[in-house]
Amino acid sequence: MRLSTNTIYANGTNRLMGLQSDVNDLNEKISSGKKVRSPADDPVASARIIEINNNKSMKDTFAETRKTASSMLENYETNLSSVTDLVLNIKSSLTAAGNATYNDSQRQSIATELQGRLDSLISLANAKDSMGNFIYSGFTTDKAAFTSAGVFQGETSRMNLQIDDNRTMPTTFTGDSVFNANGNNLFANMQQAITLLNTPITDATSRTNFTNGLATALQNTDKSLDSILDTRAQIGSQLNEIQILDDTGDDISLQYSKVLSDLQDLDYTQALSDLAKKNTIMEAAQKSFVSTSKLSLFQFI
Repeated sequence: MRLSTNTIYANGTNRLMGLQSDVNDLNEKISSGKKVRSPADDPVASARIIEINNNKSMKDTFAETRKTASSMLENYETNLSSVTDLVLNIKSSLTAAGNATYNDSQRQSIATELQGRLDSLISLANAKDSMGNFIYSGFTTDKAAFTSAGVFQGETSRMNLQIDDNRTMPTTFTGDSVFNANGNNLFANMQQAITLLNTPITDATSRTNFTNGLATALQNTDKSLDSILDTRAQIGSQLNEIQILDDTGDDISLQYSKVLSDLQDLDYTQALSDLAKKNTIMEAAQKSFVSTSKLSLFQFI
């Protein structure tokens, strides 16, 4: 078969351009460390990489949301731990107030102590988070949950956060559910106890009224304490669940990272070997092209 000079040049040039393109491609892959940089490199792998990156991004978002949820729950736990200590202290004072040898003055001293603890309790019930939001006010976070008299003035909705694909978790607690559980108002109970302790005992009837009133105050304090401890148990359970989801999320994230690495990371040893081979072939092709060019008809004109 006879080939024209133009055909010889065209074939040689195309061959060299193709080899140069291969070399450039390998150099870019080695530079980036990625064997798949666009759908053109591997359409199937590229689609899979996009899918995994989307899933991984969603998991990362859930992980960040879980951090927020944990922080909120831990804030409640810290607050309610202080509330628990105060309520236990109040219960101890109420028990002591039942001492039959105490006179009116001694009971009034206990009442004064209880008033201070009541003020501290209301202050804890009106606690704010790091953003300055009242934590027990529901969605009316710019308004204190309780009045100075201990009356709930917030609203009862709770915030829910989606912490995983199929899990939405309530991450706030409202003052009515914690401090006014089952119709038992902790603050009103304390105020009644303070009034009781400030009331002189003058005869058998007032003694009986005092004894019965104190027993009721202790029972109601126990109910409030149970409500607070139930809330803390719920917080502990939620924090444990978040930890489990975090551990599972970490495992899945590692799996995603491994699959992504397998799909897109370059095998440097293989790539450098291929580059050396391509360079050798291109050098040989260049020499061949030069030799072939010298045999063209232009040499004989």
